[in-house]
Amino acid sequence: MYGLIGKMTAVAGKRDELIAILLEGVSGMPGCLSYVVAKDPADADGIWITEVWDSQESHKASLSLPSVKQAITRGRPLIAGFSNHTVTEPVGGHGLASAKPR
Repeated sequence: MYGLIGKMTAVAGKRDELIAILLEGVSGMPGCLSYVVAKDPADADGIWITEVWDSQESHKASLSLPSVKQAITRGRPLIAGFSNHTVTEPVGGHGLASAKPR
């Protein structure tokens, strides 16, 4: 499996609008086992995104999906920056029971 955890900072006052865009059309992405968007309670503009994919290739392919391209185009003006980007190798857990560890 392939995982990503990252923090995104929204333009001041635009966090909820950006979260709505991030959550549109996330179901049905081939190979995506989990996609969680969370507000950072210590940062009024902070958003944490945690993703689990069956492979790095599936994640890369998702960037070509029309719904993802549209979300990127719509969301880009609302993003002030990125930080704390970490690649992980998920091994299991609640919600990932159907995933086969390697």
